Amino acid sequence: MALSEDKNVILTLDAGGTNFVFSAYQGGVEIVEPIVSPSNAHDLEKCINTIFEGFDSVKAKLSQPADAISFAFPGPADYAMGIIEDLPNFKAFNGGVPLGPILEEKFGLPVFINNDGNLFAYGEALAGFLPDLNKRIIENGGIKQFKNLVGLTLGTGFGCGIVINNCLLEGDNSCDAGIHNTSNKFKINWNAEESVSTRAIQRVYLEEAGFEMIENLMPKDIFDIAKGISVGNKKAALQAFRVFGEAIGNSIANMTTLIDGIVVIGGGLAAAWELFAPAMFAEINRMYEDTSGNKYARVSVKVYNLEEETTFGEFSKGHVQSLSIPSSDRIVTYDNLARVGIGLSKLSASSAIAIGANAFAIQHLKPKE
Repeated sequence: MALSEDKNVILTLDAGGTNFVFSAYQGGVEIVEPIVSPSNAHDLEKCINTIFEGFDSVKAKLSQPADAISFAFPGPADYAMGIIEDLPNFKAFNGGVPLGPILEEKFGLPVFINNDGNLFAYGEALAGFLPDLNKRIIENGGIKQFKNLVGLTLGTGFGCGIVINNCLLEGDNSCDAGIHNTSNKFKINWNAEESVSTRAIQRVYLEEAGFEMIENLMPKDIFDIAKGISVGNKKAALQAFRVFGEAIGNSIANMTTLIDGIVVIGGGLAAAWELFAPAMFAEINRMYEDTSGNKYARVSVKVYNLEEETTFGEFSKGHVQSLSIPSSDRIVTYDNLARVGIGLSKLSASSAIAIGANAFAIQHLKPKE
């Protein structure tokens, strides 16, 4: 059954360190006005009571009973068991808190928890970027349909989720894809996130500009400097986003080598696409050399910028071939252009995560008549 046809009502939560946003979804569609409350992340009792009150408030708005609770919560965690462990931004949970079982006892409903990288990717795969892309391909005369997706979130950190043939890759240890801990192109002792994060853009800008860290200088400020909207070191600002894009490109090239699928990028820093995307694609398309100096493509498939309309026709139509079967009237038609695409989420990260939470719940629930 398609997500849009499912009748289960799912209570959701966008759990930020500052605020909690409670809502409810049915068939991938938000069905109530969201409720925002301070998270009280410093105090366990207050935080749990905030969650209780938030879900109670959403339930009161519903015209039918809820069927499950599903939401993203930061890790480390044993998500399958619903146990949240030591969190840097939720000090109250240090030592381990069985949040899932607590909510099951309170509400008498199944409770599903996962991380935001996984649920972002799941939402984009089932009701966001991937179905929209496949529809556009057919409308443009193509025949290829994509079924695998890597979702990347760019913000305070570097998140990732993987969906294979509409199934979320959950892992055996309650982790997301862990792309933040892959290697860093620029410094061997750093992980990828040190060059793909808010702090990375801040650091490179200030290094290039030659002065110490300014606490309130955020990526949006650096973006405005790069665009000439605000006063500052424009050259340093452009370099900050170039390095950021090159680092993302390095991670995507490695990921694409392992996971053959579409890549969708979301999160707050994705808004700077115009500044980091050129360096990102240059890195992905960088050539390798063998010991004899022969050059060959780093990625074994052609990589397309799905935000570039001038090349979308080529991407969507591919290279369709027809072959006749000897001693038969049968003809086999196929597309032999090996390719993947990278594009921007058209949903907010919060919406994609909530839709993913909805989908994750119904993956474990029986369809409701």
